[in-house]
Amino acid sequence: MRIASLAKTAGVAVRWRPFMLGPIFKAQGWETSPFNLYPAKGRNMWRDLERICLADNMPFVRPKSSPQNTLQAARVALVGLAESWRKDYCRAIYRAEFGEGRNVEEEETITEILQSLGQDAGAVLQRARSDGIKSQLRARTEEAQRLDIFGSPTFIIADGELFWGNDRLEAASNWAVH
Repeated sequence: MRIASLAKTAGVAVRWRPFMLGPIFKAQGWETSPFNLYPAKGRNMWRDLERICLADNMPFVRPKSSPQNTLQAARVALVGLAESWRKDYCRAIYRAEFGEGRNVEEEETITEILQSLGQDAGAVLQRARSDGIKSQLRARTEEAQRLDIFGSPTFIIADGELFWGNDRLEAASNWAVH
C-alpha cells in the first residue's frame, strides 16, 4: 500500500513480480508458513501487522485462515501486469485479505475485485487459466527461488541487494538511490 509514494519520492521504478510462496516454503522443508510453524513468532507477526496498520491508518482484519491459496489471485496478477490495472488489483487483493478478512481463494472475491476495477472478470479469469500464464507463474516462482527470496514482500534493488518485509521498504528505497 505504501510502495508507490515511496518509490515516487525516491525516483525509482517498481516492477511488480507475482510468485508463489508455497513452493519456496516447501523447498525449505516447510508445509506451511513459518508463522504457523513457530506460534510465538506468528502471534507477534499478527500483532505487529495490527500495529503497523493502525499507525498507517489502514484497516486490518486477520484472515480466518492463513496462508490462503493465492494461485488464482497470482495468475490474475500476471494477466494484469501488461495492463493499467495491475497495481490497483494487487493492492485490492491485499486489502481484501488483510483489510477486510475476505477469502482470496474464492473466485467470487477475485471476480468482485476485477469488476470493481472495470474489468471483464470472466475474460480475465479465462486468460489466467491459460497454459501461458501458468508457465509464467512457475517461471516467476523459480526465479524468486534463484534470487533467494524467502518471503513477501521482497524488494530487490538493481544492484541485487535484497530487502524483505514491509518494515524494510524505506531501507530498500534509500539503498536504491544511494
